[in-house]
Parts: sequence; structure tokens; C-alpha cells
Amino acid sequence: MISAPLIDRLALIGAGLIGGSIARAARAAGTARTIVVTARSPQTRRRVVELGFADQVTETSAEAVKDADLVIVSIPVGASGAVAKDIAPYLKKGAIVSDVGSVKAAVMRDMAPHIPRGVHFVPAHPVAGTEDSGPDAGFAELFVNRWCILTPPEGADPRAVERLKAFWSAIGANVETMTPDHHDLVLAITSHLPHLIAYTIVGTANELGEVTESEVLKFSAGGFRDFTRIAASDPTMWRDVFLHNKDAVLEMLGTFNEDLSRLTRAIRRGDGEALFDHFTRTRAIRRGIVQLGQDSARPDFGRAHGGLPMASLPRPYASDDD
Repeated sequence: MISAPLIDRLALIGAGLIGGSIARAARAAGTARTIVVTARSPQTRRRVVELGFADQVTETSAEAVKDADLVIVSIPVGASGAVAKDIAPYLKKGAIVSDVGSVKAAVMRDMAPHIPRGVHFVPAHPVAGTEDSGPDAGFAELFVNRWCILTPPEGADPRAVERLKAFWSAIGANVETMTPDHHDLVLAITSHLPHLIAYTIVGTANELGEVTESEVLKFSAGGFRDFTRIAASDPTMWRDVFLHNKDAVLEMLGTFNEDLSRLTRAIRRGDGEALFDHFTRTRAIRRGIVQLGQDSARPDFGRAHGGLPMASLPRPYASDDD
């Protein structure tokens, strides 16, 4: 718990996994005196009230941002421009407006024109999440030891950037700053392309005529099982990601296809050395991720395994003297 709130009034537009987690984390860490949340759906707003992670729930974004010191737009990137236009007349001078989208150049292009003079626009992307969505999915610890990337526009007020950095740091995140275009290129390979591959593999398995759906579900090994987790992510959010970061994704997809072609040739030619060298390099990358604390080194990603069914264990050998 910090000694005094960094933000007097925090407004969150969107109450899904990320928005709900920000609200919970800000409350737990004491980073905001008042937390105001709004959501497009009346059902979602009612659920936020029931869950109690906001001090106030409003029907409209305009109501939510009134007198807010920090506004965080937590919605799919495709809707960010319209929301910025909607809230612009109600933003107070000196407020900071940010977002959580995993695409930054498009967000900058769509939101920045609507931000009034005297209001600070500092886009951000917390690189954290799960496959779940909705207000029930959030939890306060989501951002602990995860990266939040800030992409302030040229000429942004350094004090506003530092204040937003302090906010994310206070709820557990490590904060990095980069340009929007560089962010989109980095995330295209580290996040967007892996999701695209996951959606593709799960879709391919579903279309195989020789394998029934029940077999796919029953015999899903670790690799396929983990792909299904990624492929269970929010379809609206990921549709918008691919549509709004298509240039970077297509560039990374081209590189991936070239690498896949090389592996295809190695398998076809029985080139075990090429396969071994490639797998050795990729294994080292995985170990580097673990060493940086971005994942667990526990076997099977720390999943719990049940005990042996005791009744099926062989009985101790009995001698004739027993």
C-alpha cells in the first residue's frame, strides 16, 4: 500500500479483463482515491456493481470522465477513436488519457485528433492477460512483474508520462517506453503472430476429416492444449488487433513463412542436423524468458497433477509364509 493516492479520480472506460484488473489493482494498492467505471453493456455495468471493484458506475463515458485525473480506455482498439471523440468535450484540463490496446500506431492515429489542447494523451499497453474476458475475469495481481509499454507522442509532457509510469509501477508493472511503430513491430512477433498461429492450428485440427472432434479433445497433448488456451482469447479484441496492425503482422508472417519453408525442407530431406540446430536455438530463447522472470520453470507450466489411483497399484508380493 502506498502512502497517498497518486490519482484522485480514475476513470475506466471498459470493465473487461484489463479494465477490471486495473480497478482491482488500483484499489488494492491505494493508487486512486476514487475509481469510476463505465461499460457499454447494462449487464456488464450491473455486474461491476455486484462485484464492487468500483466506487461509482456510470451509464455513459461522458459521465465517467468528468473531473477525472486519469482516463484509461480499456476497449477493443477498433472502437477507441469513437470513444475519444465521445469523451473529448468532458475531459478536464490537465487530465491524462491513456489506453491498453495492443496496437499503438492505429490508436495514436484514431484517438489523438480528438484529444483537446491541455489534455495529455499517453497511450499504453500492459503486456498481460489471460484467455478469459469480462468483469469476472479480472484480478488485482495481473500486472505484477509484467511489462507495460508507454508510447507517448512526440512533444508529450514529461510530467504526464512520469505520472502514468508511476501509476503502472504502483500496481506492479515494469514500465518501458518506445515509439508506436516499434511497439507494433515487437508485439507482432511476440504476441500477434503467436495468436494467429494458435487460431490457425486449432482451426486446422477442427477441420481434419480423419480425426473426430472427440479425439481432438480427448488426446490433446501439451502443445495443442496450450494452443487452445491462446485461441480461446476474446475474438472481438483479436479481430481488431489484426485489422489495425496488419502491416507489421504481415511482415512477421512473411518471415515466419520463410522459416517454416526451411523447416519443411529439412524434414523432407531428413536433415536432422538442421532440425537439431534450430530446436537448440529456440530452446535457449525459452530459457531466457524464464530467467527474466516472465514465466515459470516448473514442469508443465506449473499445472497440478493428480495423485495415482491407489486401488490400481500392484499389491505387495506375498510370500508363502504370509
